[in-house]
Amino acid sequence: MKNVQTTVDRLLQPSPALVADIAKLEGDILILGVGGKIGPSLARLARQAVDLSGVPRKVIGVSRLTEPGLKEELASYGVETIAADLMNENDLAALPDAPNVLYLAGTKFGTTGKEAFTWAMNAYLPGRVAEKYKNSKIVVYSTGNVYPFTPVFSGGADENTPPAPVGEYGQSCLGRERVFEHFSNKYGTPILVYRLNYANDLRYGVLLEIAKNVAGEKPIDLRMGHVNVIWQGDANEMALRSFHHCSAPAKFLNITGPETAPVRWIAEQFGKIMNKTPQFINEEQPTALLSNAAESFRLFGYPKVGLLQMIGLTAEWYQQGGATIQKPTHFQERAGKF
Repeated sequence: MKNVQTTVDRLLQPSPALVADIAKLEGDILILGVGGKIGPSLARLARQAVDLSGVPRKVIGVSRLTEPGLKEELASYGVETIAADLMNENDLAALPDAPNVLYLAGTKFGTTGKEAFTWAMNAYLPGRVAEKYKNSKIVVYSTGNVYPFTPVFSGGADENTPPAPVGEYGQSCLGRERVFEHFSNKYGTPILVYRLNYANDLRYGVLLEIAKNVAGEKPIDLRMGHVNVIWQGDANEMALRSFHHCSAPAKFLNITGPETAPVRWIAEQFGKIMNKTPQFINEEQPTALLSNAAESFRLFGYPKVGLLQMIGLTAEWYQQGGATIQKPTHFQERAGKF
């Protein structure tokens, strides 16, 4: 476990390119929705990059702070925190201004049966935030779920592919994008819409879910037979560097790994490491939820952590009893019901 953690800590260090980009920013960095799976690691990376840049600025995280230990964890990184419910108008109005805003707020899991709240969170709240921060640069976290399924041999949907989300979650995320796009057009707010799928940390993600099934000799559903994955550390770097690519009208950018990776092949790699024979159900379909991230590679270069390295680290982490987050991606879902 110590060897895995040492490797991961090294892989999570800010790159020189990130430090240089952070140094060129003006003012503080505000992260709205700093809890959850991505927020804490993103805030930590931002704080590390700021410190290495030598340019003093605050990194401020906003959350309801209901997750046990979150406030203390962020404080240990040097991240300031504000407890606020963004859906509460008074809380939102009281937030400080900041020239650089990362917008992570949203809801996905458990949206079936709570469709009204999903739309309020994913499509109403963005308008309120866009009004308040109309003079800031905003990097808006979104998802590849706004795209239609594409043939597995096509290379995935690129930013010119017309959105056609499957299910209300994806539709509400498209609503979030359109609302921010509207206010970018109205106020000239520089915005980048950051369409991410799927980020992988050792504690969660598509790779961990497949690893668990292989280790437990449980069947893996192949109907969504191909996926894109990216190391969360690489995705976080790209998010922070995206401030320099915000524009009005808003820019849209896919963030994921370069491979169209077969789920069967991923499972077989875990099987080799774990000395297990993967079990499968159903058959691969000719289409999948896939994104083409070539534009992000042009802007930022390729991810530094490759697929096989992610698989190896995930297997070692899981086999040694590393902590995991019980928030499955539901990457197998083909009906858009989360």
